[in-house]
Amino acid sequence: MDASVKNNVIAVRRSKEDKKVLRKQLKASHTLLKHEGISTAPQPTKSLVVANGGLGNGVSREELSAALNEMGELETLIMHPHKPYAFVTYRSEESAWKAHIHLNGKKLQCGENSVTLYLSYVDSVTCEKEESVPLPEGLVLVENFVSLEEEALLLAAIDWLSTNEDVTAQKALKHRRVKHYGFEFRYDNNNVDKDKPLAAGIPQECLPVLEQCVKNKHIDIMPDQLTVNQYESGQGIPPHVDTHSAFEDTILSLSLGAKTVMEFRHPDGRVVAVVLPGRSLLVMKGESRYLWTHGITPRKFDMVPVCDPQSPAHTPDLGTRSNLTLYKRGTRTSFTFRKIRHEPCRCAFPSACDSQVAPSAPSPPSPPSLPCCHADAALLEEEYVHRVYDAIASHFSGTRHSPWPRVCHFLSSLPPGSVLADVGCGNGKYLGVNPEVIAVGCDRSIALVQICAQRGFQAFVSDALSVPLRTASCDACISIAVIHHFSTQERRLAAVKELVRLLKPGGRALIYVWAFEQEYNQQRSKYLKDQNKVHPEYPSATENTPEGSQEPHEKLSIHSSRHSEDNYRPVENIQDVTDGKLSVHTNRTAFNTQDLLVPWHLKEGKKRVEEKSGEGGKKDKRKEMSKKTSGNTCSAYSSSSIAKLDGNPDPSPGFDSNMSSGSHLDTSDVSKPSPSCDTSQTSSSTLKLESESSPAPVYHRYYHVFQQGELEQLCGQEAGVNVQSSYHDQGNWCVILEKDMGR
Repeated sequence: MDASVKNNVIAVRRSKEDKKVLRKQLKASHTLLKHEGISTAPQPTKSLVVANGGLGNGVSREELSAALNEMGELETLIMHPHKPYAFVTYRSEESAWKAHIHLNGKKLQCGENSVTLYLSYVDSVTCEKEESVPLPEGLVLVENFVSLEEEALLLAAIDWLSTNEDVTAQKALKHRRVKHYGFEFRYDNNNVDKDKPLAAGIPQECLPVLEQCVKNKHIDIMPDQLTVNQYESGQGIPPHVDTHSAFEDTILSLSLGAKTVMEFRHPDGRVVAVVLPGRSLLVMKGESRYLWTHGITPRKFDMVPVCDPQSPAHTPDLGTRSNLTLYKRGTRTSFTFRKIRHEPCRCAFPSACDSQVAPSAPSPPSPPSLPCCHADAALLEEEYVHRVYDAIASHFSGTRHSPWPRVCHFLSSLPPGSVLADVGCGNGKYLGVNPEVIAVGCDRSIALVQICAQRGFQAFVSDALSVPLRTASCDACISIAVIHHFSTQERRLAAVKELVRLLKPGGRALIYVWAFEQEYNQQRSKYLKDQNKVHPEYPSATENTPEGSQEPHEKLSIHSSRHSEDNYRPVENIQDVTDGKLSVHTNRTAFNTQDLLVPWHLKEGKKRVEEKSGEGGKKDKRKEMSKKTSGNTCSAYSSSSIAKLDGNPDPSPGFDSNMSSGSHLDTSDVSKPSPSCDTSQTSSSTLKLESESSPAPVYHRYYHVFQQGELEQLCGQEAGVNVQSSYHDQGNWCVILEKDMGR
């Protein structure tokens, strides 16, 4: 081939490649403007936005810096948490121009994956001032507490090959492996058997470390229980508070091997991410030990601050700072030392203390008041939604069998390959309805998320107000019986906004909430129809599930959203909350107030009935076991505080279970309708009602029941979304939303 012709062919090929890169660069610029509000500049400047070059794409600061530095000296490199882009400013405009020319369309290798970078000029880059976030009160992190030699000695002292459970109670859990010394911590009841010490006490190799802790006044008395957890990359532990009644105040956690990020969460929604370096000691006392949950999200990479000896790694807010990078997790082993408690806990946090739950009494304690601020609302939901569902998760799941037909119709209408987020997924009842979609669930209840994992579903722990999924990443979302558990208008609207945020333009969301109108179009809901079937003196489990139960062949009433909004007027005969206190609803009766506590009777009677029926209980168990499938494990990720709500219609099975009140993001229907599905342990929210005939507690779940048109009006406050349709479905108000294509 003639040389000139060959050069022309090469030039044409280059021209096509350049045009292709330009098209993708422009597309990236439009995407940044549409979804992030980032405007690019037509003329060269010293600053550029690097699309696909963010932490959210798995690109580390070191990898991106290496490529950018080849073009010239950098002034700043800003990488925001979870974002798929970064900002770079060069010392000179010439260097920025060089990067724009040579790096556009370049593939960057990031570990086992590669990304293609697209750069555009921006006029300026603003970086908010990074503020330090105080550690939870009572939490102390001591770095380099043990030497490398001591670390090796401690790790060698743990014999993972030993299988004698009577000596060290070794367990292989889903997300880690565990050994116990001194006393076994039992995960079935979250406590220890104080009368059955293990043959193996704390290893001798640990004594010098503990003596140093006493000397440095981290502890006053020597621990007598040790739990060793080993985490491989991608493993973690769900958020939890170490049981008050099991252990004394101070808890020591020694991190060996790879570093990790542990998240601490306050009941009011505050989250503090703490980087735990290898060979560091974490001391938890007081509030940080008794009130804040702590956990490790299962993942293979952590976002951590860039190493800076002048700035402690654990003080900045990892959620807002920009000098972050990705750290690939390795094997980490933690030694958690605790002292067994032999007397009831008398801490200053009774609402979170299992030793100070509401005592048995002939009448329930005074119910809580309606919240007047965000903090009060978060505390109310923690007590009367989240803790309740954690306490009743297993029983609750056993009553959630049949998906509601109308929800199934929505899920079945999704095209193959669609990405579905079930916000408040409960036991994952809807995650397997349409096997052609990519379904992921989240729920506030750790226990329910674990049930999802056992059934082979993808789910993680999360608040409905802050779901750790990318903006515009889902084709569809469902929120079944969740939003009615939020105790203020602002928080209910925030839950809707979060669903809309997750949707792609044109994506749809289905929302169910419990209705104030349990009789609609001259038809009574199943909830009211069953009222005569309940023994008046001893409420049945069905009575516990307040939301309307979905009957497969019931007629649905559908109406336009405009009609609903126009007709939304507060019902005149609704009673005001008495003296600011929430009223306790009488099950199977019409509502007379919108904000209330719905009882759930967790009674011993169910156990006795099963024993008498003999094979009945076994059949139910076999039925439940047959539904479990092996599959992907579920990751636990906690983000901001949100309540999980679920509890609408599974037919009567749901009423058959006794549950506590609580709010969690559980979209698993309460068999027959229990609107609130959330997790909660026994506490004041359990408003215990015990007697000789029914010794078990009565849990109370918070609900805000929606009037006709109220849900449409709520959704109408969110710009860029339209209510496609709305309907009344067996005691629930329901809407289908569609996100505008322009958003």
